[in-house]
Amino acid sequence: MAPRKVIIMGAGGRDFHNFNVFYRDNPDYRVIAFTAAQIPGIEGRRYPPELAGPLYPDGIPIIPEEDLPRVAAREGVDEIVLAYSDLLYDDVGHKLSMALATGATFKILGPRDTMLESAKPVIAVTAVRTGAGKSSVSRRVVRVLRDKGFRVVPVRHPMAYGDLAKMAVQRFETYEDLDKYGVTIEEREEYEHYLDMGLVVYAGIDYGEILRRAEQEADIILWDGGNNDWPFYVPDYMITVADAMRPGHEIGSFPGEVNVRMADAVIINKVDQAPRENVELIKQNIRRVNPKAEISLAVSEVIVDNPDLIRGKRVVVVEDSPTVTHGGSPYGAGYVAAKKYGGVIVDPRPYAKGIIAEMYKKYPHMAEVVPSTGYSPEQIKDLEETLRSIPADVIVAGTPIKLERIVKVDKPIVHVRYEVKIIEGKTIEEMIEDFLGRVQNRLRFIGAKRE
Repeated sequence: MAPRKVIIMGAGGRDFHNFNVFYRDNPDYRVIAFTAAQIPGIEGRRYPPELAGPLYPDGIPIIPEEDLPRVAAREGVDEIVLAYSDLLYDDVGHKLSMALATGATFKILGPRDTMLESAKPVIAVTAVRTGAGKSSVSRRVVRVLRDKGFRVVPVRHPMAYGDLAKMAVQRFETYEDLDKYGVTIEEREEYEHYLDMGLVVYAGIDYGEILRRAEQEADIILWDGGNNDWPFYVPDYMITVADAMRPGHEIGSFPGEVNVRMADAVIINKVDQAPRENVELIKQNIRRVNPKAEISLAVSEVIVDNPDLIRGKRVVVVEDSPTVTHGGSPYGAGYVAAKKYGGVIVDPRPYAKGIIAEMYKKYPHMAEVVPSTGYSPEQIKDLEETLRSIPADVIVAGTPIKLERIVKVDKPIVHVRYEVKIIEGKTIEEMIEDFLGRVQNRLRFIGAKRE
């Protein structure tokens, strides 16, 4: 029987992982193409032959998602596989319909087909949507575990936007490592805060090999989820972060609802920024789909390095791009800080250049903030020229990176970050105790081997 022809719909992350663990060496399937969406400018590449394996000596093309119907018809594709995250159910329905209209079967590979087992205990932090605040939860998890004497290695969900052949396994320990791999702004946003804590963090494309490397350095693996994807590794304990500012997404987003249903604990974050009825609705929705999950309420405390620079000044706010673009949030930490400390926010849209101007057209909900979009040198230049042209006195940076390392601007930069604080329900320390209780026998074995 001839192999079934497949197109994998992706966004530079889950798509490659699904291929590696399910399709790469499977003679029953032949992957014709990957599609690219959400991330501007990453289509038109090839998944390289050195990663694709012997069944694909020429690699696999990566095409724009809008070309899928034409390519599926031309190649007689049998299956179209959705393999990316941060979608609302309406979006999933439209993609399903587009796939079925070609005559192909629409498919989603589930956790059993895509999760890898670790020899070390795994705690996972996931989210309902991008921008819910999972990074601050991950940092707190690491601090608690390190205080107990454990070596923790975060493994970050992939952001495969660069030279794929060089990205199979990435190990970051210093800022020089970030420069060596030529990472994008989005990648820096996810790695720098760990480096500032003195941690080693892994990412890349081949998550089987990444796991083997990380296990050599860790007592415990922290899976740091991207977007609202479920983990690539089987978790022993899973925390899902919901967003009080986006009620309904906990049961209306894909695969955010999957994460809620799989969670041991759900933290509803930003409850101080939302009406109480939002919080109650989210709690009801969580209890309906996962009555066993512990539910905690949290606030994201805004920490500003120089609030005096904001008061009474004209400010332009920069937020991390995924949160305010495909994540659907109108703002993040920078906007909250600018309002809190009395800044006068300048509307950046009339001054937007290049890719930044395109982002405002694609994501019209994003009005008073600049997304930190920068997946190529050209896009970083557009961001820099946008910030330089805005008639503001100060840049308020809600992105967690040191923006001045990336762009040269003519304004001082005030850095803003969030730290999570549980105000009701089980604390993160108590969640960690639950996790350690589950894996204590494995940890004893690991400790005995180390001795």
